[in-house]
Amino acid sequence: RAVLEQLLAPNWAFLPQVVDPLIETFQIAVVAAFIGCALALPITFYAARTTAPNRPTLTISRGILSVVRAIPEFLYALIFVAAVGIGPLPGILALIFFNIGVVAKLLSETVDGVDTGPIEAVDAGGSTRTQMVRWAVLPQVLPNYVAFSLYAFELNIRASTVIGVVGAGGIGTMLFTQYRFFQWENVSVIIIELFVIVFVIELISIRLRRRLV
Repeated sequence: RAVLEQLLAPNWAFLPQVVDPLIETFQIAVVAAFIGCALALPITFYAARTTAPNRPTLTISRGILSVVRAIPEFLYALIFVAAVGIGPLPGILALIFFNIGVVAKLLSETVDGVDTGPIEAVDAGGSTRTQMVRWAVLPQVLPNYVAFSLYAFELNIRASTVIGVVGAGGIGTMLFTQYRFFQWENVSVIIIELFVIVFVIELISIRLRRRLV
């Protein structure tokens, strides 16, 4: 009961101390989304039936992506914290792998559903595979790619809170610290702020994705 009473009485004086960890969370989410989505784009074309150069490449690429997606971001964070230490770097690395798995999966399915007319046209003109992807496939899936990248950024804000618990930086680290010291009134402030931030980002992201796709 005492815990619930403290949670229902947020310590708003603690709010300024949450600003820097929140900024770090945004930085982690942005950097991870940028790098992860950039790496996911070329990988996508090896994992899609429409653009894979051959069957073995398709099978291997999809198998690797399945493994990447099967490992949760929390476990990635644990691995990278053990490898490089506590801080934002392991969080960024964990979310990069997380973003690659999400974006490459969604985009490869989109590539498989593109209009094959432009592909047949460039093939008839003797274009290379790279030229085919560049001029016949990429223009068709580019709006989806941007939309999926925004979605990945949105997921990163949420995931960075979880991975921060294991020392991977951001607001999650502060949340876990306050939890360990039973500062429930401070925990309440962090939870409320996270709810508001995630809600606003989700609204903006949904509107942007609707305009793109």
